[in-house]
Amino acid sequence: MKNYLALFILYILVISPVFSQEADSSYTNLEAIFNRPFIYEAQRGASSASIGGYIEGNTNYFTTDGVSDGFSMELRRFNIFLFATVHERVKFISELEFEHGTEEIALETALLDFEIHPAFVFRMGILLPPIGYFNQNHDSPKWEFIDRPLVSTDVIPSTLSEMGMGFYGKVPVGKHKMTYELYITNGLQAGIIANTENRTFLGAGKSEEMFAEDNNGVPSLSSRVAFNVSGLGEFGVSGYSGIYNEFEIEGESVDDKRRVSLFALDYNFQLAKLKLIGETAWAFIDIPDAYGQQFGKKQVGTHLDLIYPILKRDILGWKSVTLNLINRLEYVDYNVDEFESTESNIYDEIYAIVPGLSLRFSSNTLLRFNYRRHWERDFLGNPVSKTAGVQFGFASYF
Repeated sequence: MKNYLALFILYILVISPVFSQEADSSYTNLEAIFNRPFIYEAQRGASSASIGGYIEGNTNYFTTDGVSDGFSMELRRFNIFLFATVHERVKFISELEFEHGTEEIALETALLDFEIHPAFVFRMGILLPPIGYFNQNHDSPKWEFIDRPLVSTDVIPSTLSEMGMGFYGKVPVGKHKMTYELYITNGLQAGIIANTENRTFLGAGKSEEMFAEDNNGVPSLSSRVAFNVSGLGEFGVSGYSGIYNEFEIEGESVDDKRRVSLFALDYNFQLAKLKLIGETAWAFIDIPDAYGQQFGKKQVGTHLDLIYPILKRDILGWKSVTLNLINRLEYVDYNVDEFESTESNIYDEIYAIVPGLSLRFSSNTLLRFNYRRHWERDFLGNPVSKTAGVQFGFASYF
C-alpha cells in the first residue's frame, strides 16, 4: 500500500506545476509550516491547490576511537507537501516523508485550519506539537547544518507528529508580535522506556498507533508562547505533558499513571550580521523503580548555532550567493541524577562541536560542509568515546 501511495504522489508531482519563491523573513515560528515556497502562488490566488517539497542528501565519513565504517552517501530525505485553500478561511496542508531513500515512509502532517480570527484559529489533524523551535521548523533547507540538533531529536523527540486539535493565534503588540498555541493530542507511548536503547529515550515513544488512538485515553497537552521583536528575532517558551503508559486494562488498574513532561526555551536572533539559533529543553519522566537507575528520570540538552556571512556576491552567473561561516555547540545529558549507593554522578552524556561552511544560492537551496566532533561518556562514566567526521551535502525546496 505504501508503494502505491508513493507512486501516486510522484505521478501528481510530475504532472503538476511547481512554484518557487524566496521565503518571507517576516514569518514567525508559529507559521513555519506555511513558510514554504510552493504555498506562495496558492495564497496569491493563482491556484486553489499547490504541491511542493524538499530534497536532502549528504556524504558521511566518521571514525569512533580510530575505527571507521568508511565513506558512504545517502539520500536522507525526500518530502512532498500538499497545500490547498479549501475556503477563504480554511486551509489544508500535509507532508509525506520518504527517509533514507524509501527505508521509512511516514505521514508527518495532515491538518485543517479554520480561521475564526487571526488571533484565534482552530486546528485539527496530524499536527506538530510546538515544543521548542525545531519541531515545527525542521525543514532541511532552512538549516546550515546537515545533522539535526541532538537536543531537538533526543530530548525533544523531533520530528514529533501527533493526532490532535487546538487553537493558535497571532496578536500584534505595537510593531512587534506575540503568538500562542495550545493543543491536545494522543501523546507519546510506553516505548519511552520499553525500547532497545536501554535508556530513557523519548523518540522511542512515537508510534504509528498514535494517529489512530490513545493508548491510555488521557490526552497530552502542549503549548507555546513566543514574542517576535521587530528587527531582533523571536523568543519562545513551550511545554508538553501527558501520561505515556497504559495504566488500565478493561477497567482494571495495572500500573500507576506515568507522566512525561517537557519544558523548552528557544530563540532565533539576528545581531548585526550574526545569526543565533538555539534551544534548551528539560524532560521529566516518571520511571517505575523496577527499571533501575540507568533509565533517567530527568534529561537536559541545549544547542547554539552561530551563522555569519563572510561573502555575498555574484559567482559564475549565480546572483547574490552567500558563503556562511557556521558553528554549532551542543550538549545532552540523558540521565541527570546520582547513584543512590555512592552519590556519585551518573553520566550518559554527549558534548559536540560542529564547525563548517554553507553556500547559499538562495533561501531555498544550499550546499553544506560540516566537520563534526563529539565526546560521549556512558552511564558508568568510563573513559570518553571520541567520534569525528566530515559531511558534505545539499538541501533544496522545490
